[in-house]
Amino acid sequence: MEERKLLIVEDEKKIANALKKGLSENGYHVEMAFDGLIGRKLFLSHSYDLVILDINLPGLNGYELCKIIRNHNQQVPVIMLTALSSTEDKIEGFDAGADDYVIKPFEFKELLVRIRALLKRTMYQQLPTGNILKVGGLEMNLDTKEVKREGQQILLTAKEFQLLEYFMRNRNRVLSRADIAESVWDIDFDTKTNVIDVYVNYLRNKIDKHFSTRLIHTQVGMGYILKEL
Repeated sequence: MEERKLLIVEDEKKIANALKKGLSENGYHVEMAFDGLIGRKLFLSHSYDLVILDINLPGLNGYELCKIIRNHNQQVPVIMLTALSSTEDKIEGFDAGADDYVIKPFEFKELLVRIRALLKRTMYQQLPTGNILKVGGLEMNLDTKEVKREGQQILLTAKEFQLLEYFMRNRNRVLSRADIAESVWDIDFDTKTNVIDVYVNYLRNKIDKHFSTRLIHTQVGMGYILKEL
């Protein structure tokens, strides 16, 4: 298998060097940047399979760099690695386009598991799966990343799109918060965070609020389900 190429953007050189050593020992090719501007330059001039990104970076912060990465490439996985641990910080990270959010201090083995899961998911996303998903009047184009309901275009962030895709691929099935966390965020379910509920509400406001019938329903004590009534 071709060696996977990772970019680490981290201003704490001790952490960056330790990550490079550990990831290199696990078969990854690693390049590093110690500020956001160099990170942007490297990303825009090279091809990477995954990016690990601190938030509090000199020059250009991690949120802004993540948005630049997403504008340039919708598919490359981004893991935010940060000491900022509030729900609001996580939501801002996911809104910027991050796929996962790891809190410092962290166990290297846990980060390695998340990297492998994201790279595996990306590989499967590249396999042909059918370009259009439909549930009732809701339609998702996986190629153009467009979402419409009853012909009306709906604008979603990258994370909202991933969440809705997961709902549509699992229509008529009750999805627990743990299911959603593992499949959309690639994180172990944390009962102390309401990030998933916040994003479900974001989706409801966009795909249900202005239409006569609801598609996303709460199953009390179990989770959520997308279905036509």
